[in-house]
Parts: sequence; structure tokens; C-alpha cells
Amino acid sequence: MKDAISFILNNETVSLRDFGPTETLLDYLRLQKRLTGTKEGCAEGDCGACTVLVGRLIDGSLRYETVNACIRFIGSLHGTHIVTIEHLAGKNGMLHPVQQAMVDYHGSQCGFCTPGFVMSLYGLWLTSDKPSRADIEKALQGNLCRCTGYEPIIRAAESVTAAKPSTLFDPIERDRASIMSRLWAIQMNETIVVSKGDCRSIIPSNLSEFAQVYAAEPKATIVAGSTDVGLWVTKQMRALNPVIFINHLNDLQSISVENDGISIGAGVTYAHAFTVLAKHIPPFARLIDRIGGQQVRNMGTIGGNIANGSPIGDTPPALIALGATLTLRSASGSRTMLLEEYFIDYGKQDRLTGEFVEKIFVPVPTADTHYAIYKISKRHDEDISALCAAYHLKLDAAGTVEDIRIAFGGMAVTPKRAAKLEEALMGKTWSMETIEAVRDTIDEDFRPLTDWRATAEYRMLTAKNLLTRFFLETSGERQELQRFALAEA
Repeated sequence: MKDAISFILNNETVSLRDFGPTETLLDYLRLQKRLTGTKEGCAEGDCGACTVLVGRLIDGSLRYETVNACIRFIGSLHGTHIVTIEHLAGKNGMLHPVQQAMVDYHGSQCGFCTPGFVMSLYGLWLTSDKPSRADIEKALQGNLCRCTGYEPIIRAAESVTAAKPSTLFDPIERDRASIMSRLWAIQMNETIVVSKGDCRSIIPSNLSEFAQVYAAEPKATIVAGSTDVGLWVTKQMRALNPVIFINHLNDLQSISVENDGISIGAGVTYAHAFTVLAKHIPPFARLIDRIGGQQVRNMGTIGGNIANGSPIGDTPPALIALGATLTLRSASGSRTMLLEEYFIDYGKQDRLTGEFVEKIFVPVPTADTHYAIYKISKRHDEDISALCAAYHLKLDAAGTVEDIRIAFGGMAVTPKRAAKLEEALMGKTWSMETIEAVRDTIDEDFRPLTDWRATAEYRMLTAKNLLTRFFLETSGERQELQRFALAEA
């Protein structure tokens, strides 16, 4: 067992053994390494001022992703390459092409958010030769600017990607082979436990070791992407001890397409899942595009979104409507259940002591079914749902409802199916007359709450209207949508 983690920071190999489980990468960069180009804005993964790149070895290649340093814990960094804004400029002070484009196109005023924008655009520059404007906007979803306006920044991005210069001077492209070799040398083959006082960070070496560690430490906090747990620390000031970090476990990061569905490891990030889901379940991929910014999607995991049991998590309703199943694992074995059965009550899930989410199996909708997801939030991007609805419908040859599954988030203390509404629709003709007749049945399924995101009355009316919307979209009457207040702000 080792007592230190190792990683590369810009071009320096670092070994750390004196840190607490809730210490963040942002504080380490600014307070210990004095790399102050990385800024703290929101401290919750929304504004992007703290954006850095984190690279790691995946399937024999070195892959870099933008992340929010403000909610990334140090314990999750073993075996990675961290790149900050200071690493981009040449030794003679010459700006990187992305930085120079921001100057040329006046993409900065006060400059506070600029390093984060540069790092997000740099991440895009590394991974895409000719990104579209939509690609650029997607890459910048997680970066906020109060004074410049986004158009100059987008023009800078278009300029630098349209005429991509030689990469010989680029620090990542120039040193990629060397960095890969150095990362291979520090890959772990044994569990790491770092102690600071009475606090411990545990980084298990493999999935079986994780199961054993969690059996011995059932009260430990499991951290994968930290997009939720990070806010427990930065906003709620919660002390977590011990913490088990699992973002490096490759056995939890596989996603595979099988004959009738997709198997998704609990550690698969939103960004990793996007390509497969876009091909096989397009509505699900469109939902993922509205979860946080790119930095959050690079960190957050589908398994984590399920495991925390939030009633407003975006993915559970979408998965429940498809009849997804969940596999839980412990040191003594595994068990599988319907995902909807996992959620028992607010803050309570059907997870036994020492069990953790291992994988999710998602049936792929067939060509003879209709599937749709609707997320209602105050902002279109980077916002938590007021409610989220998902529908999966199969009609027989006569246009009668043969099977229907409807699931909601934000309407109850758990993600939940609309059982009474489903029952009212089964065997009925799929028509506006039927929809109008059963709309109010949803009153029997839910008693939503009022909070700062929406009132109970708004949630209930919107849920009913979404049923009407789903009917119009599945019956070819989309032009009728203007009759209903269904705006997704």
C-alpha cells in the first residue's frame, strides 16, 4: 500500500502525501503552487473561471478534457497530467495561438474569466480540427463572461481553428510522447491511502479492491466526478472522511452496445456516453447536452447521478421510462433490479451496506416505439430541472396504446413513474380526445412541492401540458404546439 499520489503538473512531476480528502485542485494551484491564472469565481462548477485541462491514459492514448478545478479534489488526480494557463505560452513569452486570437479579436475586457475561456478553447483546439459554431458554443457552455459578450470570443475561436497553425510549439503536442511515458511510469498497481491528521483519502487499485475497501469502510463517501459532492464541500462546508476516489477505475468506465441495449459502467462520464447515446438513443444525447457545461460533462458520471438519489437528477426519469436496470455490487456479490425500484424515499435508496452502483443496462427504443425527454428549467443550459419528463410509447396497428411508460423528476421526493396516468392510457386510442380525458389523472400520481425553481401549480400544469406535447409530436401535429405554454427557457 502506498501513501502518496503522483501526477504531472504542467511539466513537473509531483508526489503528494500531505493533503485532506476535500482539498481542491484550485486551492492547490493557487495557494501552494502560486499558479494564479486559474481563478475562483462561483466555486460550484458553473462559471468556468477555474478551467484547466486534465489528461490521462485511456486505451493506450493520452486524452485531455476540460474540468472545473474548483470542485475537483486532489485525491482524484493520481496518474494524470494537469495543464494550466501558465503552460500555454512559449518560453520566450510568445502567446499560444488561442491566446493571441483572444487578443486579436478583443475577447477580453476585465480579464478575470479569460483564462477559463482560453483553456476551454484550447481543449477544443486540441480535439477538433474544424469545429462548427455549434461546437464552439458547446465548448463554451460552461464559461460565463460578465463584460465582453460572447461574440468576440466566438470569432476568436473561429479564427484560430479555421487556420490552425503548426503544433510544433504547442506544449501538449510537442511533449505528448514524453508525457505518456512519464504517466505510464506512475500508473498504480496498489491501493493508495493518504492521511492528513485523522482524515484519509483512499484510491483503490482495482474494482475488487474497491469492493473490499467499501465493505470495510461503509460510511465512506464515494467520489467519482465530484460535480455534486464538490458542492457539499465548497457551499455546505461539509467535512467528509474517509473518501474513496474511483474516477480512475477503468472497469467502471466501459460502455458497450449489446443486441437489445447499452451497458453503461457507473463511472462513464456524460461526455464519454454522448457519442454512443447520440447514435442509438438521440433524445438521451440531447438531454446530456443540457447537463451543466462541458467541464461538468467531462467529470460527472451517469452512475453518480443515479447513486445520489436526487429527485431532480436529469437521467433517472429518462432511464426509468426505457425500463433500465441497475446492477449493484459489493464484496459479497452483485444483484440487479429495475432502476425505478432503487428509489425508495427522499434520501433513501435500496442499497445495502457496502453496495455501490456498478452498471446500468439501458434498452434501446425499437423503431416501432416513440421516445421523448423534456427538461424544463429557467435557463436552457447549465441549470437544474424544475421538472423532467420522459415518455416511451408503443402503439398497435390500430393506433391503440399497447404499452406506455411515463417517468418524472421534480414531481415527487424521488424520480417516479406516473402509474395512474399510464393505467388510464393503456388500451385507449392515441388521440387528442383520449389525452384531454386523462390529463387530470396525473393529479392522482403526484403532489409536487413549491420551491425557488417552480411552484407546485406550475409543475403540475407543465406536466399535463407535456403529455399534450408528446401526443402532438407523435401524431404529426407539431404545429399545434403554439397553443400550449411549453417554453423551455
